[in-house]
Amino acid sequence: MQLIKHAHACVSLAGDQGRIVIDPGTLTPDAADAVAAAEAVLITHEHPDHFDEQLLAQALQARPELRVYGPESVVGRWEARRGQVTAVTAGDRIAVAGFDIGVFGELHAMIHRDLPRVTNVGYLVDERVYHPGDAYHVPDAPVETLLLPTSGPWAKLGEGVDYVREVAPKQAVQIHELLLSDLGQQMTRQMVGQGGLTDVPVTIVPVGEAITV
Repeated sequence: MQLIKHAHACVSLAGDQGRIVIDPGTLTPDAADAVAAAEAVLITHEHPDHFDEQLLAQALQARPELRVYGPESVVGRWEARRGQVTAVTAGDRIAVAGFDIGVFGELHAMIHRDLPRVTNVGYLVDERVYHPGDAYHVPDAPVETLLLPTSGPWAKLGEGVDYVREVAPKQAVQIHELLLSDLGQQMTRQMVGQGGLTDVPVTIVPVGEAITV
């Protein structure tokens, strides 16, 4: 499949039978185009940098064939569109656009003890590519390509290193990078990746470009 990198947490995955987009949020300038090109949208959690509610409401209205999957805290606001939206939890499986998708995890990583933790799920696509949302949840399944969050009020470099070690993917691709400068992204890649504190190669895919995974 092809992995297309959009800004911040958003990626599209394109296969022989269709395309899905994960976490088209308000910090992704081309989110509308990414959604328009996809048969289905997967949302990990309700924070706006992962979930643009207005954009998806408009897309669901304009495209009756569009499918949206996410936690109940996301899709529950569209009760009238239950044929288009589906709530998912850990242990569920989704078959859409030619992809087989497993759902893992339950909660967003802790930002601060004073802030409640929202529901957060991760998606393992075709038993190959894992998008964790905003969490360091380790799925109980092999992962070839880990989409690794590297910035945010909850993200910590040391925990990211341990996360890569625990998941033990063949490769990692940096996501959720918007709060890092170019220098910060390169430093993170070097420290977390091969030749640094793990043996896993970490790739920075420029926004708008694609790789085969």
